[in-house]
Amino acid sequence: MGSSLYTLRRILSDRNILVLTLSEFISALSFRLWMPYWSLYALDLGASKEVLGLLSVVQAGSVLVCQIPGGLLADRLGRKKVIVFFTVFEILTPLLYMLARSWPHLVFGAISQSMSWACMPALNAIVVESLPEDIRGTGIGIYRLVTWLPRMVMEFVGGVVLDYLGLARGFSIILTWSIVASILILAVRAWGLYETLGEGDRCRGGHRLKLNIFDMPQSMLALIAIGGISSFAARMAMPFVVVYAVEVIGLTKSEWGLVSMVSGILSVTLSSVGGALSDRIGRKPCLLASRLIEPASRLGFIHANNFLQALAVQSFSAIGRGVGGGLIMKGLLMGGPAWQALVADIVPPSDRGRIMGVMGSAQILLGLPSSWVGGYLWDNYAPEVTFYASTVMGFIAPLILYAFIKESKEK
Repeated sequence: MGSSLYTLRRILSDRNILVLTLSEFISALSFRLWMPYWSLYALDLGASKEVLGLLSVVQAGSVLVCQIPGGLLADRLGRKKVIVFFTVFEILTPLLYMLARSWPHLVFGAISQSMSWACMPALNAIVVESLPEDIRGTGIGIYRLVTWLPRMVMEFVGGVVLDYLGLARGFSIILTWSIVASILILAVRAWGLYETLGEGDRCRGGHRLKLNIFDMPQSMLALIAIGGISSFAARMAMPFVVVYAVEVIGLTKSEWGLVSMVSGILSVTLSSVGGALSDRIGRKPCLLASRLIEPASRLGFIHANNFLQALAVQSFSAIGRGVGGGLIMKGLLMGGPAWQALVADIVPPSDRGRIMGVMGSAQILLGLPSSWVGGYLWDNYAPEVTFYASTVMGFIAPLILYAFIKESKEK
């Protein structure tokens, strides 16, 4: 117990971790009220399932455009400046969604939301750089636990609010609160963060901005492929999970919010264990377990017929996300403790922002058309076909992981 408390104190004693924890807590109190139900909001504004998939493609394409520049800027200007600048778009996003009167108007909000995610390479870098190297995996797991538990609770609260007020009125009120919360987040980050990138580590010369993907280590190339394939598989089904739960299984928004809350709490609780486990037995075994469990859970989801079965399947998926880290940050597969720790093990600080940007862009590029494919399969065949296709694609990733990943630190 004493050792655990000492480790916790070491992790939370860093000001960056405290500031990001506070800002993520505020974000949970606002954005997680509506983001899980965004697909229902788009359908309410007249979008079809295929159009819903196209909107997700637009959003993913915008993220793609921003990821590498965001990573380059993080290595040139520093982590803090990039994080603060792109946080401004977190204020603009709920405002644009609130002003939307039909589904085409959602495009502007989707682009703004993607711009706000351009700080992800800098955010991922500043987290790993603010943690002691000897407990980096454990630290990422605990950070995820502390920042994501409130998000899971607010998903359930959001479902209750939308059931009580109705979709249109509920979204209007929640988005107004999100605007206020985003202003607070900007103030907290601008005032409290300190820079972790030293002057000697900054990327300066123009030649440093050129990144040859073929010069990367085999493990890094394999991670890019794994992330891209997993992203394609997950994004094929991701926009339609809440729609399937409500329209096919027959859950209310409150019931789906409860499913998300329970599975989410299980996921983030296990992530702290997964982070410590990755420090003990290695990153690869944790990631391998995650990449096998998640597609299997999507197969089980389409056989769920009621609340309890949906809860059981999503809880099984949460085990995979907790152990290895799945889609936990802005729809990218870069947020899990084992995943982030492995990247930090391989990549030096001077390249970390750029590499994370490249990895994020590769994931999005390879998975770019998947949401449209999922919507097309839903509209032209059957909802179940979307999830079957996602499952098949998802099982390719662990094969690559097993064959090509070589850890820089053997446990």
